[in-house]
Amino acid sequence: MKFLVTWQLELALLSREMGAAIARVPEYAAELERRGKVIARYHIVGAHGGVWIFDVDSHEELERLLGGSPAFNFSHYDVKALSEMSE
Repeated sequence: MKFLVTWQLELALLSREMGAAIARVPEYAAELERRGKVIARYHIVGAHGGVWIFDVDSHEELERLLGGSPAFNFSHYDVKALSEMSE
């Protein structure tokens, strides 16, 4: 199952804790990429967040992976399920 996840930092929560959490996101993302759970990541130019495409086995797995993100408690998420387009 593939999901498009757009996340945006909640700047109202800006704190040292948030900065420390955000600093751990690249390492977390790299591990998910190595495991094949994140197949693409992009920054949104001019925004504080990004877009990730997840490839997971279930909705529950996606929820676990999002909840495990260091930025989870400091971000807003928009999740959309994706399906293949055939010609």
